Amino acid sequence: MALATRNEGAKVNSNINVTPMVDVMLCLLIIFMVITPMVQNKVNVDLPKVDQPITMPDAEKEDQVMVAITRDGRVYLGSEQVTVDDLGQKVADKLANKTSKRIYMRADARSQYGRVMEAIDSVRSAGVDQIGLLADQRPDLTPIKK
Repeated sequence: MALATRNEGAKVNSNINVTPMVDVMLCLLIIFMVITPMVQNKVNVDLPKVDQPITMPDAEKEDQVMVAITRDGRVYLGSEQVTVDDLGQKVADKLANKTSKRIYMRADARSQYGRVMEAIDSVRSAGVDQIGLLADQRPDLTPIKK
């Protein structure tokens, strides 16, 4: 009489299924691609449109000092709302350990010119050498010749 033995170890599949992991990674990639532009600007302003803007690649860096002025006159340093009187001191504090005394300003196209000038004067009193005024490229409206 023979004994019946079962060989269950031969049926085990030891391959790793990476499809669920790839699906999760692609979803995370899409989420980060959508959220990243929203996080970078911090304060939502409608920049003025110009015909021939000068490119300022340094404005996109994380460690740049960014001042934003909204259309209703609120002033932001980064994502923190400040008053125009406090702006100069806070900018000076941020630029204290930097060699370049340059800031970038994002003013809404419909903000009051006087409010923007007050912010520029306050920043200049803090010892800022250069101020970059950011704008968007105006869309090309030239007719297509056939």
